[in-house]
Amino acid sequence: MKKLPYILIAARFILAPIILCLAYFKDIEAKFLIVALMYFGLLTDIFDGIIARKVGVSSEKLRRLDSQTDLIFWLSLGFASYFLNPELIKNEWQGILLLFVMEALCYGISIWKFGKETCTHALMSKMWGLSLLLAFTYLIGFQETGWAFYLTIGLGLVSHIDVILIIVILPKWQFDVPSCYHAWKIKNGKQRKKTIFFN
Repeated sequence: MKKLPYILIAARFILAPIILCLAYFKDIEAKFLIVALMYFGLLTDIFDGIIARKVGVSSEKLRRLDSQTDLIFWLSLGFASYFLNPELIKNEWQGILLLFVMEALCYGISIWKFGKETCTHALMSKMWGLSLLLAFTYLIGFQETGWAFYLTIGLGLVSHIDVILIIVILPKWQFDVPSCYHAWKIKNGKQRKKTIFFN
């Protein structure tokens, strides 16, 4: 059981090039397989953390590996969306650019302050992940953006601001911080109760 979180992370990492290849060759039937793989990938993301905390292997190394794999996985879906629907993506370039800039800011500020990439696994970031799932379902499965896409842009902006505040507030680097409010409590010497299901 102690190796299972690493296996789930590895499975999600392997899904990224598979998704890219399926989208690159633009097989119309492949879009449904990509959506199915995306949902499977999300399940691996949910359960790797829960299992790791349950069996006591939720270490810095595991959580950082999980974060970087998440980034690769979601980026592969973003590029897959572009391969399958380039005009849709081009029409929404402003919102997409905003998210890339915010992601870069999170990494840049964290590396500048702590010498490490961000690894908060914040609750708002989890909500943003669910909105990404919805947006990519519409983009890849139904070739449309609409409300799901704009919800993702809005939640993405809010979640990145939350992460930046966490980084700025924390006195030292720490993984699994649910929100900027929890970061403020940590700064003031208050320890929070961790849970198996979140972090």
